Amino acid sequence: MALDKLLENEAQTEIERIRAEARERADAIVAGARERAEALVSGRARALDVARQSGLVRARSAADLDSNAQRLTATDTLQAQAFQTAEQYIRSSVTAPEYPQIMMKLISEGLQALPGAVAVETHTDEQDAARRALDFLGGEASTVEVRVNDSVQTGVRLIGPDGKTSIQNTLVGRLGRVREELAPQITRLLAE
Repeated sequence: MALDKLLENEAQTEIERIRAEARERADAIVAGARERAEALVSGRARALDVARQSGLVRARSAADLDSNAQRLTATDTLQAQAFQTAEQYIRSSVTAPEYPQIMMKLISEGLQALPGAVAVETHTDEQDAARRALDFLGGEASTVEVRVNDSVQTGVRLIGPDGKTSIQNTLVGRLGRVREELAPQITRLLAE
């Protein structure tokens, strides 16, 4: 019996040792799996955070682009309205009592650029102002013929002695020429 007990004790010890090794291996496997799972979860969390941050940046960029586009559109619209208002004001000025003085200045500038002009063309509504301006200028200007040309508005076109040379000097034309120069200033004023 002592041998049975001894063999039984040795078997029991061996079983305990094998169980202990199995537990250690199982614990190591579980710890490794836990580490890999935590690393995977942490990696996925970082990836999701990066994706979220990237999405926020894209959304902000899109919002900034949209805001800038709307601001540019509004600025363009307001600028166009400003020039339309200015043009309407200029067109309405032809009925003002001081318009002959403006016409006199336009004709005088035209005569300096085209001396010896034989005719001044102007719109039907502006021919009286042109006649008064020429009378006021006197001298050679009083011999210049006034012709109706309804395509010339808010000013005059002076015709040279050969009939081929002409100079146009109109208020709307001047507004068109300074539009590009004024546009940045108007944009700056609108931004302020």
